[in-house]
Amino acid sequence: SSLSVDRAERLIAAGIIRGGMIPKVRACAKALAGGVNRAHIVDGRIQHALLLEVFTRKGIGTMVVAGEVGN
Repeated sequence: SSLSVDRAERLIAAGIIRGGMIPKVRACAKALAGGVNRAHIVDGRIQHALLLEVFTRKGIGTMVVAGEVGN
């Protein structure tokens, strides 16, 4: 549900993040480098996806952050 930019790059290198997810993750990393605190990847085909991601504890997408994610 959450991922640091460093971990995302390691997952890309390992082939776990691949295909069309790579540009999404890299866009999040670019936004974070530009000063955004966090970025979210959500499936826009799901009704109310953005609201579910931002306003619920569980969320439905992946939050990407600059630093390491705490558990």
